[in-house]
Amino acid sequence: MDLFDFSLKLPITDPTWIFLLVLLIILFAPILLNRLRIPHIIGMILAGLVIGEHGFNVLARDSSFELFGKVGLYYIMFLAGLEMNMADFKQNRGKAVMLGLLAFIIPIMIGLVVNMTFLKYSLITSVLLASMYASHTLVAYPIVIRYGVSRHRSVSIAVGGTAVTDTLTLLVLAVVGGMFKGESGGLFWVWLVVKVVFLGGLIMYFFPRIGRWFFRRYDDNVMQFIFVLAMVFLGAGLMEFVGMEGILGAFLAGLVLNRLIPHVSPLMNHLEFVGNALFIPYFLIGVGMMIDIHVIFGHGDALKVAGVMIAVALTGKWIACWLTQKIYKMGAIERELMYGLSNAQAAATLAAVLVGYNIILPNGERLLNDDVLNGTVLLILVTCVVSSFITERAARKIAIDEAHLEDEKRPTELEKILIPVANPDTIEDLVNLSLVIRDPKQRDNLLALNVINDNNASEALELRGKRYLEKAAMITASADVPLKQISRYDLNIASGIIHTAKEHGVTDVVIGLHRKVNIVDSFFGMLAENLLKGLHREVMIAKFLMPINTLRRINIAVPPKAEYEAGFQKWVEHFCRMGNTLGCRVHFFANEETTTLLQILVKKRFSSTMTDFSRLDDWGDLLLLTGQVNYDHLLVIISARRGSISYDPAFERLPAQLGKYFANNSLIVLYPDQLGEPQDMLSFSNPRGNNEDQHYEKVGKWFYKWFRKSDK
Repeated sequence: MDLFDFSLKLPITDPTWIFLLVLLIILFAPILLNRLRIPHIIGMILAGLVIGEHGFNVLARDSSFELFGKVGLYYIMFLAGLEMNMADFKQNRGKAVMLGLLAFIIPIMIGLVVNMTFLKYSLITSVLLASMYASHTLVAYPIVIRYGVSRHRSVSIAVGGTAVTDTLTLLVLAVVGGMFKGESGGLFWVWLVVKVVFLGGLIMYFFPRIGRWFFRRYDDNVMQFIFVLAMVFLGAGLMEFVGMEGILGAFLAGLVLNRLIPHVSPLMNHLEFVGNALFIPYFLIGVGMMIDIHVIFGHGDALKVAGVMIAVALTGKWIACWLTQKIYKMGAIERELMYGLSNAQAAATLAAVLVGYNIILPNGERLLNDDVLNGTVLLILVTCVVSSFITERAARKIAIDEAHLEDEKRPTELEKILIPVANPDTIEDLVNLSLVIRDPKQRDNLLALNVINDNNASEALELRGKRYLEKAAMITASADVPLKQISRYDLNIASGIIHTAKEHGVTDVVIGLHRKVNIVDSFFGMLAENLLKGLHREVMIAKFLMPINTLRRINIAVPPKAEYEAGFQKWVEHFCRMGNTLGCRVHFFANEETTTLLQILVKKRFSSTMTDFSRLDDWGDLLLLTGQVNYDHLLVIISARRGSISYDPAFERLPAQLGKYFANNSLIVLYPDQLGEPQDMLSFSNPRGNNEDQHYEKVGKWFYKWFRKSDK
């Protein structure tokens, strides 16, 4: 009896060994091919070709490749929609629609002529084949993510153009498939359009609302990940239910959920990680396993068909990108990146060829024969190679250029955001707030602090503080952002925060408001008062009643003369960055002079942010804002320290008004950077503090109003 059975039969069918070999390929293929400067995506496809039944027949293309391949296919389209900046898309929607129409019409026209004259195919076959030339899949999209240029204008145009092109291609596919099912009557066209429009509207209306409801109630990362994946497949399944391809539903799901999944959030990091580590490579390996080199090079017709398909597809896409560049006067590097992204044939192309291959004509022949099938696989291989090389080169060039620009514009002061952690209920909110306002181009700019009072020093307090710091670090680690943990003993909490801020060159402090504490006490407690007295840097006092990613609007109340404060541009940048990250609109409320300067600043530096501006002249009563702030909005009050330029005596009534009118709203009270060094409220040169000044100001305003009345 043999203790061990070393017999090995190819292809391997055992699930354990299949999964192990796929993991080894995903691990080592990019490493081996990196020396040859072959992109990772192409490495996956070539690896699939080598191990497939048409290569060395190591693995059979079993059901696991069907399952994971479909998930990976949906993942690519979902991530494309998820990474798409809707503000950028709205700015570039005209360009995106133009590219999409050109990328559909030009290959269709060229392909129709070539297919009928050169390849001698019938009209229906030529139309379906020509639609394959027009379609493209964002196979190279992980490359732009890796280089950090996914928010570039040309990427937004290419992604939007993909949505237009693939929608039209899939409509052609649905029509051709319906014709051979006896459904090509006039009613079929109407019913198809109605179904697609209805389901598209259904996804765009209900998915964000369902997502917002779920994220508000469940904060577990695993549950959120499974929920998002379920929504992707629900969108894909609904589209397949009406006869369309599921990739359109996956793209729409990503498009409508991107506002709920911030780019720097742990959930986004998990989605990208799982997709790029497993599902997408599985899909690419499966594509490579479909390639039959022997059939392609063994038959002249197959090679001829493949050559025509490749030439038409490459030429048609280049002409479309060139025309878009010329029409809108774009740069050559932008044309190159658009061409790279819109050149790869995969998802819709495979869908089209498989549908056509499975349609049997009355004479017993297939609508798309074996030559087209094998030519399509070669088309996919060549276009993916070309797309990956071009995209990688263009993305690298744009990333280098943007890095140079950032170096020129970068301020001399390095950003350091300090997050004191003392309340376990507010840690997650404070860390997530810091993640969405931080400068992503700066490293090591987040610090978490736990202060232990010397008077109550104990091992229990120290261990509890370490747990709080570890919790904060886990949240930032999930978003792939480093966090420096600081623990210290001090006489009191405020003193510890101030000393740490000075020692580490902190530029911003984010502290929380306990939800169960009376809001008046919270604002005028010893911690806030002492912190504002001893620190002249930006301080945010935040209270969130719902997860940050579910906020729909940021409303900012700006006092008069706020533009004269040293930290004016900084807090505007923070909230514009927050609006971009969350995909929500930023609404400023200020007087006429401040509004004018805000508009100039936003247009000059933050033009991609969706903004609104409204007049707010009377700071004495914030009741005016109640009609503008809903339960799912964030209210931001720009306040000021006493004695500063923009300080208003009306700030004294802020706690009472916030507690009365906005107790059920998420809010932030921000104290901006102040010129000069901080000083105590009471000092030798100012024995009564700044309170005296505010009383004088009140008396002056009373006399002014009295004289106004007497004049009348």
